[in-house]
Amino acid sequence: MTLTPPRAEDTTDSLARADAQGPETSGVRPVSEGFLARAALVTVVLSLAGALLGLGRDQVLAHLFGAGRETDAFLVAWTVPEFAATLLIEDGLAFALVPAFSAVLARRGQDDTGDPVRALVRGTLPRLALAFSVVSALVVWGAPYLVQVLAPGLPDPGLAVDCTRLTGTCVLTFGLAGYCSAALRAHRRFVAPAAIYVAYNAAIITAMFVLGARWGVRATAVGVSVGGALMVVTQLPSLLRRLHRVPTAAETTAAARAASRHSVNLALIVTVLLFALCRQSQVLIERFLASSLPAGAISHLNYAQKVAQMPMVLALMLCTVTFPVVSQALAQGNTERARDRVERDLRAVSSFVLLGTAAVVACAPQLVQVLFQRGAFTAQDATATAAVMRVYALGLLGHALVGALVRSYFAAGRPTWYPVGAMAAGIVATSWIGAVTAGSWGVLGIAAANAAGITLTALILLYGMDAHGVPIRIRPLLAAMGRPLRAAVVACGAGGFCASLVDSPIVGFAAGCTVVTVVFFLLARMPGEQRLASALRTVTGRLPHARFR
Repeated sequence: MTLTPPRAEDTTDSLARADAQGPETSGVRPVSEGFLARAALVTVVLSLAGALLGLGRDQVLAHLFGAGRETDAFLVAWTVPEFAATLLIEDGLAFALVPAFSAVLARRGQDDTGDPVRALVRGTLPRLALAFSVVSALVVWGAPYLVQVLAPGLPDPGLAVDCTRLTGTCVLTFGLAGYCSAALRAHRRFVAPAAIYVAYNAAIITAMFVLGARWGVRATAVGVSVGGALMVVTQLPSLLRRLHRVPTAAETTAAARAASRHSVNLALIVTVLLFALCRQSQVLIERFLASSLPAGAISHLNYAQKVAQMPMVLALMLCTVTFPVVSQALAQGNTERARDRVERDLRAVSSFVLLGTAAVVACAPQLVQVLFQRGAFTAQDATATAAVMRVYALGLLGHALVGALVRSYFAAGRPTWYPVGAMAAGIVATSWIGAVTAGSWGVLGIAAANAAGITLTALILLYGMDAHGVPIRIRPLLAAMGRPLRAAVVACGAGGFCASLVDSPIVGFAAGCTVVTVVFFLLARMPGEQRLASALRTVTGRLPHARFR
């Protein structure tokens, strides 16, 4: 099926039939499976486009600059946008703001305090924008000290400092982009938030081609700065439409009185950001340990991680769509609906990620050759990256479960320290294992430490769901995950064997992925497959009726 590029206002209006009377005049209505299917489709299509552009960005970086001192220096500076994306767009800020917006949307039209959404924006956005600006300025000013802390063994710190000063502006732009994304998703508008990485990665690729010959790898940092601004521009029109109605004088006065009731819990923000900071600090540990290894180690880790995590990123798009649904169900006291949604999400995410893990491990050498082995990226770089990718992939299920489970802990909009403690335990494990193995195993030891640490965090989060998150039925869930796990192991072996029989990387990759997919679906057939097939038929049957224009 070919989709013409949708206009944001048309597509989101189609998706949000539940808000037919407009968000200004009604509260949040229950969502149907058809709505979630269409929202997930739009989110996945645009997110996949952004992910493919991100892959193209890494390919251009590898082609133009290879894997050596220049790319190592840039990737140290790249730590800033990686942290900012996790803290302000993907996890941290969204976990605090989506429940807040969901709660005030549920109250819209139920009291006489004016427009609670506008009150929430008025009470939170100016303070957050000021905080983002201050932190961004501190990053730019303190770039030399930051580089020294992040990678003390880096052979070219001056280049890393220049790149860090350019990427430091993304703290402000990513913060504003994350705020817009959270507000729009709570309003069940998913097109603009899903499109931000299309704009972001397109800007980076353009900057590398236009400025790379003159400025070298610094051009990539310029692209990061421009791309961050485009993230905000992409979402701003849609958000302004949600807030366009001019309130009456009485509503303005009432909303001002209610602003304090519609503020975001500061303790929630602190716990959410600390969790996201702990999670992203795995990257800090990797680059700190790899900075003392031979040149190119940081680059091999980066390329391997970006590709290996793609199945996990795509799988979590479902949780991005359903997170407001879980949050609104908890706000209404409907724990049963929230539990059912979370359990279904966990089963779907784990199955998809296990299939992706099997494909990545089986076809890693062919995949890296197809994607990167050209220009300045040598065969030796490809071999090293493929080996790291296979080790990284062992932690993909852990990464996916952490991303899915932590949303349940924060969906109620209440602060909880349990996820922070779970992530801290994983970080300690990553640090110790990495410090012990980096000297003898090099980058493979660092990748193994990452996989072990995140898996430990996932197990701790799963154990604490009943007491601290949404009370899910853990034993039936683990039993349901067992069959796709076994299927992934067998499919990986079969796919890897078939891929190795072919000399052509492209043909070998295609053959390996085909075998992995066929074997996985043959072995992963579950008792509930008829319900799954029925649901898929329902979704595909409704797609032609969605008004994509």
